[in-house]
Parts: sequence; structure tokens; C-alpha cells
Amino acid sequence: MKTELHDKRIAEMSFGSVYPLYLSKVQKKGRTKDELLEVINWLTGFDEKKLESLMKEKATFDVFFKKAKLNPKASLITGVICGYRVEEIENTLTRNVRYLDKLVDELAKGRKMEKILREK
Repeated sequence: MKTELHDKRIAEMSFGSVYPLYLSKVQKKGRTKDELLEVINWLTGFDEKKLESLMKEKATFDVFFKKAKLNPKASLITGVICGYRVEEIENTLTRNVRYLDKLVDELAKGRKMEKILREK
């Protein structure tokens, strides 16, 4: 089970500290920055300019997801990430961060964009 301490740690983590890790992960697997931006935009509604602004202000994941307009199809993101079933995570913020992790993971694994964006 996740603990309150774990949820708090995720909430206080800055998006800007994790973004380069996401980018590196997908690029190592032959995907592009534009594809990563498309996935983040689909989930949050943020374009590249807004992401840069959030990173510049060192926005925590708590602030990041409070400002996001979560895609209504986000609940279709299921499966295991970091040892937990995404759909079973009770803390909303932690679940949202894991949604993002899962999408990045799917991108890095070479999944087709239409499937990642839950179009099919």
C-alpha cells in the first residue's frame, strides 16, 4: 500500500526535475521530444510553452496537476506502473502522476500513438 509519506513526496517533487528523465527515456528508445510533448498535452492540456513556464517556476506535481485540465479519457489508462495498478491508486494526485508515468512508459515501449492517446 502507498503511504501518506509517499503521496506527499510525489506531490512535492517538481515536474521540471522529472521531465528530463522522461525525455531521456523516450529518446533512448527512438521516440521524439515532440511525441513526448503530444502525450503530455493529451493528458494535461499543456503546450510546450506552458510546460517551460511550469518548469521555470519549479512547479511541484501538486501545482502542475492543479493547473492541468485532465483529459476525460485519462481513466482509460490502466495497468501496472512502479509495481502498482494505476486504476487502484486511491490518492488522486499520485494516480495522475502515475498516469503520466504510464503514458511515457508506453511511448518508450514503442506503442502506437493512437493507442497511447486512447483513440482506439
